[in-house]
Amino acid sequence: MPTVAELLVEALAEHGVTQVWGVVGDALNPVTDAIHHHDTVEWIGVRHEEAGAFAAGAQAQLTGRLGVCMGTVGPGAIHLLNGLYDAKKSRAPVLAICGQVPRAEIGSDFFQEVDNDVLFADVAVFSATISNVEQLPDLIERAGNVALQERGVAVLTLPGDVGGLDLPKHTPVPRFVTDRPAVPPEARSVSRAAAAINEAGTVTMLVGAGARDARTEVLAVAERLSAPMVVTLKGKQGLERDNPYEVGQSGLLGNHASAVAFDGCDLLLMVGSDFPYKEFYPDGKVVVQVDSAGEHIGRRHPVDHPVVGDARITLAALLPLLEAKTDTGLLDKARSSYEAWRERQAKLADPDYERKPSGLLRRKVENPEGRIRPELLAAAVDRHAADDAVFTSDTGMATTWLARFVRMRGERRLLGSFNLGSMANAMPQALGVQALDRQRQVVAFCGDGGLTMLLGDLITAVTLKLPVKLVVFDNGSLGMVKLEMEQVGLSPYGTRLDNPDLARVAEAIGLKGIRVEDPHAVEGAVLEALRHDGPVLLDVVTNADEIAIPPKPTLEQGWGFAIAKSKEFLESPE
Repeated sequence: MPTVAELLVEALAEHGVTQVWGVVGDALNPVTDAIHHHDTVEWIGVRHEEAGAFAAGAQAQLTGRLGVCMGTVGPGAIHLLNGLYDAKKSRAPVLAICGQVPRAEIGSDFFQEVDNDVLFADVAVFSATISNVEQLPDLIERAGNVALQERGVAVLTLPGDVGGLDLPKHTPVPRFVTDRPAVPPEARSVSRAAAAINEAGTVTMLVGAGARDARTEVLAVAERLSAPMVVTLKGKQGLERDNPYEVGQSGLLGNHASAVAFDGCDLLLMVGSDFPYKEFYPDGKVVVQVDSAGEHIGRRHPVDHPVVGDARITLAALLPLLEAKTDTGLLDKARSSYEAWRERQAKLADPDYERKPSGLLRRKVENPEGRIRPELLAAAVDRHAADDAVFTSDTGMATTWLARFVRMRGERRLLGSFNLGSMANAMPQALGVQALDRQRQVVAFCGDGGLTMLLGDLITAVTLKLPVKLVVFDNGSLGMVKLEMEQVGLSPYGTRLDNPDLARVAEAIGLKGIRVEDPHAVEGAVLEALRHDGPVLLDVVTNADEIAIPPKPTLEQGWGFAIAKSKEFLESPE
């Protein structure tokens, strides 16, 4: 007779789960034992449950199947929370299996007891405790189905005396519903949107992750409307490559071309985007928003014409109703601004930039020690990484350099904590992706703060022989926080990081470690790291004072930088 734990593992295997991430312990011992004896499901023990949750969430985002992680009683379950919140905000279907004290002790304030229903109330779309065998297989099916259909986190709690219980003979294996039919739009809303677009003189598109599977339709609409296209960070993956309408990102990651496109349009057409930064939206424009989630419409910016529906189906219905706009003036202006910006950025990626007239002054102002510019590193990785590489990125300045220099050409994929904005996500997400396919190149853009926060799970890469490429922007600071403080005129107190030689740390753990301090050594080091057949940590000492200018810098920001730099000079101990 199968046990509760064995039934759970078999259900996961039939769904296609190949790995379960976590830390072993007490209440979940029957589950890890069932995994140990299963032919197709692998247990991956991490050094911190948070890393396991990030890894499982990355797998769910990449495959659309359940990602699975485990945390045992009390502290083990609590440690999952940050990674699970990232899965929630990324709309990734994740099943968290959590331990609990034995049933007789629940409610007695027993050793390590926490109330999992309360603990996971905000993060989970479904949470339940398996307390008897009569609840199966229904409870397992409900947990998996809700996670898959609502694209969220489900939590199943196993008391310590339940996982090993025998089930009645012929208990069916739980099966999960994976079909999620696309939502078609209402014809009247499409007609109203088309009429508004036809009436407008110029149109700019803001396109996000919800339109990644509608690439053909998005490009066809942009062509019909001669519309410049601002692509969100999460939209880069499917919409950036070979796109003659794209003008980069908006927000702090973006460039002036996005402001040109927004300011110059009469109508803003938003497709599959939930871009959160309200201050970067244009004022006084007619707005059409297409989104499969009606609750997302209008929550960032007022909308005149809402259309609830799948991006691909909606744009296919909209296209025949649209009149061609032949005036390419706005498109040409925005594209020209974008190309000029890219040319200026490319200069920063030249190892000899600071020896040339254009770089001499900038070096004196922001890089007097001649440290490696992060733009140089990001551009080198972009040139040499595979066309089907998967990139992960830590929140902060690492994401800025990836957004600006890494092009999502070919079959490249991109993951990050782009909604939660957590630190320390890039390395464990890379582990999760690499465990699915050890032959595919996986490159993590790591901040030094993020990497060192979960440093222990470098050991996981070594133990499992996961050939991840960890590129560390080692600027000795919490770079994004430093920039934020400087923008408002504050001295960046508390942002300095006292880092060891991270390449030597990596070598001690068992990875290949490469440290770079010379701009002219970056190219060779990147090639060496990407060609190595095992895990690598590329530790590049980069300029902490590099300034990432937003699309429309304000006078207040300029004064803020000036004041902050004055304070830094006055407070310097040297």
